[in-house]
Amino acid sequence: MPEWLTNMEPHWAWLALGVLLAAAEIVAPGFFLVWLGAAAIATGLLAWVLPIGIPLQLVVFAVLSFVALYTTRRWLKANPITSTDPHLNQRGARLVGEVLTLTRGIENGRGRAKVGDGEWPVRGPDAAEGSRVRVVSADGGVLVVEPA
Repeated sequence: MPEWLTNMEPHWAWLALGVLLAAAEIVAPGFFLVWLGAAAIATGLLAWVLPIGIPLQLVVFAVLSFVALYTTRRWLKANPITSTDPHLNQRGARLVGEVLTLTRGIENGRGRAKVGDGEWPVRGPDAAEGSRVRVVSADGGVLVVEPA
């Protein structure tokens, strides 16, 4: 092991760990690692200012991590983050309420409808090709429709 690594002051290791954890939050977002990174940075700053041993530093890190995660979890439970577009990645759900034209009539409950520049499979009561239907729900990649 390099000499500079074995002679490194513990507070530098804590600060480096904190920065790495915070940077890892960017790569693997989950709103979790940033709090562990903050606890590591706070532990590093505390170890820099006060002459505390490594066992106590580990305890401080554990306590700060627990407090940060517990406090954030409680705050998020009381103040949930709501999306401005809850169906962002659910294209079928975004089509609910739209009126579409059947490109293939619905026979035996199945057909196809024009959506934008493509076609989607639809399910609903029998209807002739060219009929207008309203999307009432989405079942996976199949739109459930009713006569418009």
